[in-house]
Amino acid sequence: MSDTANCKAENWYASWFDTPYYHILYKDRNYREAQIFMDNLTHYLNLPEKAKVLDLACGKGRHSIYLNQLGYDVIGADLSENSIAEANKNANDTLHFVVHDKREPFEQKFDAIFNLFTSFGYFENEADDLKTLLAIKESLSEYGFAVIDFMNAHQVIENLIPEETKEVDGIVFHIKRYVSDGFIIKEIDFEDNGCPHHYVEKVRAYTLEDFQRMMNEAGIYLLDTFGDYKLKKFHKNSSERLIMIFK
Repeated sequence: MSDTANCKAENWYASWFDTPYYHILYKDRNYREAQIFMDNLTHYLNLPEKAKVLDLACGKGRHSIYLNQLGYDVIGADLSENSIAEANKNANDTLHFVVHDKREPFEQKFDAIFNLFTSFGYFENEADDLKTLLAIKESLSEYGFAVIDFMNAHQVIENLIPEETKEVDGIVFHIKRYVSDGFIIKEIDFEDNGCPHHYVEKVRAYTLEDFQRMMNEAGIYLLDTFGDYKLKKFHKNSSERLIMIFK
């Protein structure tokens, strides 16, 4: 009997974000750069001391923790129960974590809502992304601001690496990238302990124009756009990021 016969079948609902492999593959992400981004962002927004901040799609809460260290009252929200269980180890009086679907508004209101590091555009149906924007709008206080930090789809598609192999912690990840039906798709294949694994990441290739259209529909005011974590001007053909400030 082969090793693979004992392998758990990967069902469509098996969450990539809930697996340890997601965190292994992306362990080299630049969190210092992320902290500089949050320093710049909170300074730009001129958030008051002890402002109520929502980190929407917070993962294991690393950025929520940093925002809390800056002196804000933070809630980190994510759909992944495993991630929230991990994040909750860091909870305190002004830092809380909840399992939450971002399409649903919060009852309490926030001075700032951050949706960071391309945590948008995962849904099959664009109507769910519009729902998410409306939920963000409804969860803001009267003077609150929201921020979506998205990839610059133009630049990503222009520089797409179709195939790549990456070894992390002894696991060899085979990665394929392509564009299909308006989504940028990444297929990830690897073996661990003799078991094959296959995961797919799908993010809708929204452009600034797409966001503007959805925001108009949601009655949202786009106040500013930036192209990187130092808050430099957005350029469609060269910027690394598409950072949008709205209310």
